[in-house]
Amino acid sequence: MSLNSKIIFHLMGVLLLFNGLFMLFAAIMSGVYSDGATLDIALASIVTMFAGVSAMYFTRNHKKEVKRKEGYIIVTFGWIVMSISGMLPYLFSGAIPDVTNAFFETISGYTTTGATILDDIEVLPEGILVWRSLTHWIGGMGIIVLAIAILPLLGIGGMQLFAAEAPGPSADKLHPRITDTAKRLWYIYVGYTIAETILLKLAGMSFFDALNHSLATLSTGGFSTKNASLAYWNDQPLIQYIVILFMFLAGSNFVLSYFAFKGKVRRVLMDEEFRFYTGFIVVFSIIVGLVVLYKANVPVSEYHPMPYGEVESSFRHALFQVVSVITTTGFVTADFTNWTPFVKVFFFGLFFLGGSAGSTAGGIKVMRHLLIIKNGLLEFKRTLHANAVIPVRYNNKTVREHIVYNVIAFFVLYMLLFIIGSLGLSFLGLDFESSVGGAASSLGNVGPALGSLHPLSNFNGLPMLGKWWCGFLMLLGRLELFTVLIILTPYFWKDI
Repeated sequence: MSLNSKIIFHLMGVLLLFNGLFMLFAAIMSGVYSDGATLDIALASIVTMFAGVSAMYFTRNHKKEVKRKEGYIIVTFGWIVMSISGMLPYLFSGAIPDVTNAFFETISGYTTTGATILDDIEVLPEGILVWRSLTHWIGGMGIIVLAIAILPLLGIGGMQLFAAEAPGPSADKLHPRITDTAKRLWYIYVGYTIAETILLKLAGMSFFDALNHSLATLSTGGFSTKNASLAYWNDQPLIQYIVILFMFLAGSNFVLSYFAFKGKVRRVLMDEEFRFYTGFIVVFSIIVGLVVLYKANVPVSEYHPMPYGEVESSFRHALFQVVSVITTTGFVTADFTNWTPFVKVFFFGLFFLGGSAGSTAGGIKVMRHLLIIKNGLLEFKRTLHANAVIPVRYNNKTVREHIVYNVIAFFVLYMLLFIIGSLGLSFLGLDFESSVGGAASSLGNVGPALGSLHPLSNFNGLPMLGKWWCGFLMLLGRLELFTVLIILTPYFWKDI
């Protein structure tokens, strides 16, 4: 099969053009705040858009058909190209002059991981902070379109399950309905972002902080404009409750939001993944809240004066951190690794849960966990009734066998990559806790980790190779493993 290289380069050009336009918005914000970085960000925008328009011009006579192989290449290299071009505002402005650090911060943004190498965020120019938040927002929207519209076509990771429910495609080629799907989801994504910005502003944040935190929340990214993240507003509970609500929405399937706005609320409430996702958050928050209230031997947060009483404070912080970690947003109101050893291990387990399929959240996803557990329990029945056909059911529908196998393969591969990721970090000199925490956090796109990479620290202490290694793990986790790994196999390129 010959590779349609022109469409690949053409779409890379489109991505660069969009990236440059978003940089232009950051440059305008920089000018509004007169932060001194306007010309640098504008230059980065011009260079990026020029590269994009050039690629589009020289590949204008392309076949408008994207097959599977081109799909894998476009998705993987699209994120890499965006990350390379996204470094330019940091490099040109001198905000992050080192290429390794600039790439780490950028890929952490686009993969919506939220791990940072910055020691002092608050000294950065406003335009750079906006660009930093925009990398999240661009990556988050890209992931929704990817999960709903593209991955089902490529047969990735069991995403076909909700493809039938999404207003999306079912053929092997890109379908015009993908445009409709992306458009509807785009409206919801933008609408949620605007709504959160307004609510946070009304709750007491400045417009600048409200905008940045909304961009980071809806993408489940976690970049903040403050060194203390959301702990900066620990004396303003309403702000934290608003962020909790939108983290929850961002971590749920965006298709369900579409159904809710169409008035199909029962369909949302009957969705199996949504019920378990919500149940996990409630139960886990109660467990953590009780432990913090009665067992934690440190204050809930060093930033928190606790004016509302310890009960409200304990459960608010517990709820915030549980939602933040499950949705892989990564905002913090406290260092949860200090809330007793049990809570530390508990949160480490949550690194592997993930939000809902079709959301901006990273991780394994609740849907996959449900299918693995259901299939495991049915093995007992199959053992007793060897000749019986006992299928796995999801949302009262039979799940095809190959999807179950796909999900199991994903889980096994995910855990194997976690082990390899941990070994890589330990080889580079990190202690056990930092190695397993850093690998789990990077692969799951969580952000905060354990050990020296704890929630109130950052990744700047990693050796240079460690930063590139974590960046690779972020990309793997964000693009559902198979998308990246299949390109690294010899047989992918054999027929090309």
